[in-house]
Amino acid sequence: MQRSSGILLHISSLPSSYGIGTLGQEAYRFVDFLTTTGTKIWQVLPIGPTSYGDSPYQSFSTFAGNPYFIDLDGLKQDGILSESDYSHLDPDKDRQCIDYEYLYHTRHAVLRVAFKRSYADLKSSVDDFVGKTPWLFDYAFFSALKDRFGGKAWSEWPDDAIRFRKPDAMAKYAAELSEDIAFHSFVQYLFFKQWFALKDYANKNGISIFGDMPIYVAMDSADTWAKPHLFLLDEQRRPKCVAGVPPDYFTQDGQLWGNPIYNWRLHKKTGYEWWIRRMRAMFDYYDIMRIDHFIGFANYYVIPADAPTAKYGKWKNGPGRRLFDVLSREISSLSIVAEDLGAVTPKVKRLLKVCGYPGMKVLLFAFDSDMKNMHLPHNLPRNTVLYTGTHDNDTIKGWWSKAGEAERRFAADYLKIGSGADICGALIETAFGSAADTAIIPMQDFLRLGGEARMNTPGTVGLNWKWRMQPGELTETLKDEILCLNNKHGR
Repeated sequence: MQRSSGILLHISSLPSSYGIGTLGQEAYRFVDFLTTTGTKIWQVLPIGPTSYGDSPYQSFSTFAGNPYFIDLDGLKQDGILSESDYSHLDPDKDRQCIDYEYLYHTRHAVLRVAFKRSYADLKSSVDDFVGKTPWLFDYAFFSALKDRFGGKAWSEWPDDAIRFRKPDAMAKYAAELSEDIAFHSFVQYLFFKQWFALKDYANKNGISIFGDMPIYVAMDSADTWAKPHLFLLDEQRRPKCVAGVPPDYFTQDGQLWGNPIYNWRLHKKTGYEWWIRRMRAMFDYYDIMRIDHFIGFANYYVIPADAPTAKYGKWKNGPGRRLFDVLSREISSLSIVAEDLGAVTPKVKRLLKVCGYPGMKVLLFAFDSDMKNMHLPHNLPRNTVLYTGTHDNDTIKGWWSKAGEAERRFAADYLKIGSGADICGALIETAFGSAADTAIIPMQDFLRLGGEARMNTPGTVGLNWKWRMQPGELTETLKDEILCLNNKHGR
């Protein structure tokens, strides 16, 4: 990767009317802001439809787009909606904090209106999109069935015949739910039309979209329902074991994610066919891609499905180099960043070295030990993406307010700052000035926001993924600051 900088800001956190950031005007405005500041990368979190806990890392599909991100004003401009179809929505609803329950009860209803109003006129375009999108029927069918069964997880559907995808049941429900299947296909058509238009605009302005791919898929997803053989499920198609990580930086009990574990033996037998399809799709969506929990390809942590916490798991060997050799042969451009935070064993280091992917380092982890800390700038290799913090960290300001005396003293000495200094500015400048090829700063840190703007606290549910940037916060002063940093540090 060339020496550059980027900003981490998820689509959901953009300003907009109607409760959540979208692919509309503010997204284009943010691209313009990046361009004028000399920033080359816009990093986002996974863009799939969110499920449990509203987390983008627990999605109903590894391929689909989040319907909440569809810009309603854009649909009006395209003649798909009229303003009266969504004027009843509260344009000032939670500008500072996403209310997912409100979105759940309002957004799909508006998209249903769009479907009834415009599907007939767009049917040929939607059909063409469906024909070119091999994952879409299973996702649309899965979504229609979830609607039929009151939103229940597919493992809890009352009809075992469709849960097990028996041919007669598949045919019966496909006929009964044909309109709902068409609706969910239509919604994905709208999403990706807007997504690719935004990506094209960004690329033409010299901005690369840096996406994020969770290593695992959600149990309650179209992926596991449609292809259960790819996962370690029992005869009732429930997980034999689940994913997570042992006790780490964030939690004393580790993290119990609950995702099903891959049947790696079968993936190998198929020549990693599913992974090839997945990665091709991801590189259609993104220019650069972070693989979340990359260490799981070297060693993955397996927790019994009935275990109360992640402390009861054990490590197993992952597919390693074999998988990435196949992907490199099948896909011409793999601009991958490996999220290698956590248990970085010698095996993980060897895999990273063989693949050549840049790893990640985080400045907020740099000051809790000594000068040998791998996250300190003087210890970084160039082939690194350096963050002040990630979506799983507190903001700089929030971290500083909670840091212990020894950690604060070490940081102040290392950064050569006195009491009352701008700790956010000091760490951002350090990231830009480091040897790392890429420096990524969360938007909250540029805005000097505290812990109230934290995106996610691992191991907790209910208060995460809600932060939103406010209109007017992309000021001329901030633009000048970032432009100066990029020029000063050759990014």
